[in-house]
Amino acid sequence: MAGFTENALIRKLQDLNSSQQSIQTLSLWLIHHRKHHAAVVKTWFKELLKAKDSKQLTFMYLANDVIQNSKKKGPEYGKEFGEVLVESFKHMAKTGITTKTKNSLHRILSIWQERGVYDAQKIQEFKEAMDPNDAIPNKANKRKSVETEAKEPEKKPKLENKESRERRRSETKVEIDGHVETHITLSPKTPPGDPPEPEELIKALLELESSASSDEAVRERIASLPPEVSEVQLLSKLEDKESALRLSSVVNSAVELLAEYNLRLSEELEKRRRVAGMLRDFAQSQRDLAKQAEEYNIKLQKIYAVKAEVKSHIENLPDVSRLPDVTGGLAPLPSAGDLFNI
Repeated sequence: MAGFTENALIRKLQDLNSSQQSIQTLSLWLIHHRKHHAAVVKTWFKELLKAKDSKQLTFMYLANDVIQNSKKKGPEYGKEFGEVLVESFKHMAKTGITTKTKNSLHRILSIWQERGVYDAQKIQEFKEAMDPNDAIPNKANKRKSVETEAKEPEKKPKLENKESRERRRSETKVEIDGHVETHITLSPKTPPGDPPEPEELIKALLELESSASSDEAVRERIASLPPEVSEVQLLSKLEDKESALRLSSVVNSAVELLAEYNLRLSEELEKRRRVAGMLRDFAQSQRDLAKQAEEYNIKLQKIYAVKAEVKSHIENLPDVSRLPDVTGGLAPLPSAGDLFNI
């Protein structure tokens, strides 16, 4: 990869997309050039302000990835991003955050709080910047929150030990300026992207049906290539220049065919990775919806129980119209006016 320049970073940020590979690759490049952390964060913030609403969340995923994966090499990025994140959340709130985006941002903040990326006070500032309604209402609650945070370190090792047994590590190796570096993403804790719409997911799956790996015509052409194309030892059987020229033409055609097919396969691989991410996000959203539906169903059953109890109570009330005449034909009581006249 090329050396660091601000223009190079701007181009990479403009080309950034929400796929895990795109975020990881740029994150590794930024971590490799961490000595430019001040310029990186300044440019990131400037481009965030110019980005469309749909891409702002991707910028936050990138910041999350850089902050967490650079911790072992130094705290530079965590501190530098910490100076601009409040304004970043305010800007996103000002431009309008959808419910899905807000949920994704809250998941990032939860991860930062769980892993101690930022302290509780800083996390609260981020929440309030994103939504003033998240402000802690009174000092008593603040005191309670501080006390809770103070107790957390005693319980934290247990949680970390449990998590370490459950984590599935996915590693991505990228060559940067001649050096191969490994980028680790803890998949259960990595916030996914916004779930795709069903129509978008169906369209992506249908496109895979006509992908390169299912192109039987091209695969048959490759299978029918003469063995001389791939077996060097058969070249010794060439008898004259004319045969060599014919074979050269066949080899050139095969190279062109294979190069084009390999390019299509690479594009298909990228599409499959993107669709796999879409399926993961869609499945997670469906699990969340199923959980909500289960919670609502429990509440509905409680409402039905209350309704049945109220109905039973109403049915057991006496019919006032059928009650006996308690006055027994006596004269009605005198009114206030009658009393004063007496």
